Amino acid sequence: MNDTANLERVRIVLLHTSHPGNIGAAARAMRTMGLSHLYLVEPKTFPHADARALAAGALDILNSAVVCKTLEQALAGTVLAVASTARNRDLSHEVVDCRTASLRLVSESRRGDVALVFGTERTGLTVAEVNKCGLIATIPASTTYASLNLAQAVQVFAYELRMASNTSGSPPAADPVNLATHEEVEHFYEHLERTLHATGFLNPEQPGRLMQRMRRLFARSRLEKEEVNILRGILSAMQDKAQ
Repeated sequence: MNDTANLERVRIVLLHTSHPGNIGAAARAMRTMGLSHLYLVEPKTFPHADARALAAGALDILNSAVVCKTLEQALAGTVLAVASTARNRDLSHEVVDCRTASLRLVSESRRGDVALVFGTERTGLTVAEVNKCGLIATIPASTTYASLNLAQAVQVFAYELRMASNTSGSPPAADPVNLATHEEVEHFYEHLERTLHATGFLNPEQPGRLMQRMRRLFARSRLEKEEVNILRGILSAMQDKAQ
């Protein structure tokens, strides 16, 4: 069996990358650890000679990179997305270290495509972008200086993903379940927000952080397709009563 077979369903997603050299260096980091699926969300400049120069032996990853307009497009069809960030987040999803996150990604990849998401070099991921993911992962680093170059961060996670894929002690897959995809869960959140508006529970002029709390709550549950259908059926019934 190919020693990287467990990584075939792992996407590395880079958002709004400013420096094309970082894209090439990230591709090289992926190649060294057996990852091959690179997604780029609105890179500032791509393709570019600097990306090719720093990719070294990973030009095939650059050439097959999927360029997307939105994060939603990059996450389409995935059953788990992990946000890589070093910033403290109020009301964030569950936060784990990169090793734990890699074990979960490899485990969930048995059920479908998964994604590891990185933000811009300067500001990282926004709160809205983190909310699109189901888990936050950090790289344990010095408390006095925890800033890694984008490609360095990709290299650390790529190593952990490879170790997770080769480790017999990685979490076994649970009984097969039909997990909801990223877009199915996002449609549920949109439906939930519309319903809360319609019933008057959520004031669109003063929404506060209710939806952020709802996202955190449901992210912990790892929704299945059938559960999403049940929840949306309940929401539809509530909307009918509100009319």
